[in-house]
Amino acid sequence: MATHRHCLPLLLVAAALALAAVPARAALGGGRGPLLGGWNPIPDVSDSHIQELGGWALGQAKHQKLAADGLRFRRVVRGEQQVVSGMNYRLYVDAADPAGRTVPYVAVVYEQVWTRTRQLASFNPVPRAP
Repeated sequence: MATHRHCLPLLLVAAALALAAVPARAALGGGRGPLLGGWNPIPDVSDSHIQELGGWALGQAKHQKLAADGLRFRRVVRGEQQVVSGMNYRLYVDAADPAGRTVPYVAVVYEQVWTRTRQLASFNPVPRAP
């Protein structure tokens, strides 16, 4: 009987360590699911919120003189998201220049829905491959 009482604390410590290792392994990318704090693909860029965010980013870029006034939003073609105290989005946006040619940009947007905060961190042309 005395042996079982001495083993119980050891078993509890071992169980707690095993449970703590699961989230730590996932956070380091060793488990299934997204890497916490890292950039992860947006599962559905056709989602209306993502498309609206891309159009908003282009509008802000034009307002801040980061993009030419003649650009028109076409669509977000792909993107990544990062969980922070809100969400960072890296959106690959297709815009149309005044001649109708597609011009690709990458926009980084921070959004915190519960405070209705949005900030455009950057809006840059996608570098062309050599």
